[in-house]
Amino acid sequence: MIRTTVKVDGMMCGMCEAHINDAVRRAFSVKKVASSHRKGETVILSEEAPDPQKLRQIIGAAGYRALDIASTPCKKTSLFSR
Repeated sequence: MIRTTVKVDGMMCGMCEAHINDAVRRAFSVKKVASSHRKGETVILSEEAPDPQKLRQIIGAAGYRALDIASTPCKKTSLFSR
């Protein structure tokens, strides 16, 4: 599983978060996507890292600006794992 964090400029409210989440879901195969206008970021969980250029393009087409994009492997943990 890959965790991609995108710093996004231009989000002002919950509706902005929803616009970005919907755009990302339509463009990429993701397990989960969550945006926060307060933090100014979108976090994407997926099997493969999304193409940064395409991600910038999709977020730009939604009316926002993608700044930094960082992808890191993440390990899925369960409630009972040690």
